[in-house]
Amino acid sequence: MRQEIKSSCLKRLKRIEGQVRGLAGMVEDDRYCIDIVTQIAAARAALRRVEEEVLRDHVAHCVEHAISSGDKADQRRKIAELMDVVSRADR
Repeated sequence: MRQEIKSSCLKRLKRIEGQVRGLAGMVEDDRYCIDIVTQIAAARAALRRVEEEVLRDHVAHCVEHAISSGDKADQRRKIAELMDVVSRADR
């Protein structure tokens, strides 16, 4: 993973970690359910953005490398791996 992507993802993940701690506090404090669900949705959206950033970097680096290498087996492996992870993300 490129350093700039790594830094960006770590920054986002630390923010998400804070969101999740805040959610635990909301539950402990018996906050209104809809407020809790709204914050859960925000944390999920933030995680999706990190996921997209990591996947974009993977395609730009690992998949692109497999394509340019000319190694057909590696190309098939990388594409299959990418399709598996994308299909799991939709569930």
